[in-house]
Amino acid sequence: MEWWPAYLLLGTIVGFFAGLLGIGGGLMMVPVLTFIFGAQHFPPDRILHLALGTTMAAIIFTAASSLRAHHAHGAVNWQVVKYITPGIILGTLGGATLVSMLSSHVLSIIFVAFIYSAATQMLLGINPKPSRKLPGRFGMLGAGSVIGMVSSFVAIGGGLLTVPFLSICNVRLQHAIGTSAAVGFPIAVAGAIGYIVNGMAQSQPLPEYSLGYIYLPALGWTVLASMLTAPLGAKTTHIMQTATLRKIFVVLLYLLGTRMLIGLF
Repeated sequence: MEWWPAYLLLGTIVGFFAGLLGIGGGLMMVPVLTFIFGAQHFPPDRILHLALGTTMAAIIFTAASSLRAHHAHGAVNWQVVKYITPGIILGTLGGATLVSMLSSHVLSIIFVAFIYSAATQMLLGINPKPSRKLPGRFGMLGAGSVIGMVSSFVAIGGGLLTVPFLSICNVRLQHAIGTSAAVGFPIAVAGAIGYIVNGMAQSQPLPEYSLGYIYLPALGWTVLASMLTAPLGAKTTHIMQTATLRKIFVVLLYLLGTRMLIGLF
């Protein structure tokens, strides 16, 4: 329990940037948790699994808050949510199961590659151009499966994947963001369940106070802090230029990704 100040600080920073930039914070939370868990001498080959599971559980709370806000503004396309959610659930549960079979080394490589890609996309402001219409039910099922699986691999709410997909399909940006927030909730719930079940099924002992691959003390403290600072970040968006802060966030992602990359060798 002596690590609670570190979890509070992490939640404070993640919550602020989540409110500021409209992101779930998983890209920052996962690498920092791996550092903290390593310092706590958790089982080395399960550290990243615990970081991913804990982060996915934390996203449940931020996704629920974001969903409520976007629904209040009428920005959620519930028809899209209805058709994409079954695929989201299947992909997320399947991804969480596959993650439990992989070593931390392999997972680290996947996560570092994704974090560099996401940071570069944010830095360059790469946005897809509308080029097609929304697919039918089976197309939405397939898209949801891919989004869910990738999201469970890197513990994100899916916004980095859902918004570009919907934008390509000629969904207005405001509705793409709002619908992505709604989709993020089943991703987080299914992902958390997957990490709990697969963590409880593996034979290697996990740290005390773990629920499967979710480390409850880290979850509690980070969620508490993030829920307090997310409104501050959202308020900051409307009172100052966020371009500089966005660049700071991107730099932090590059640094965290590089730190994880160095740790691999």
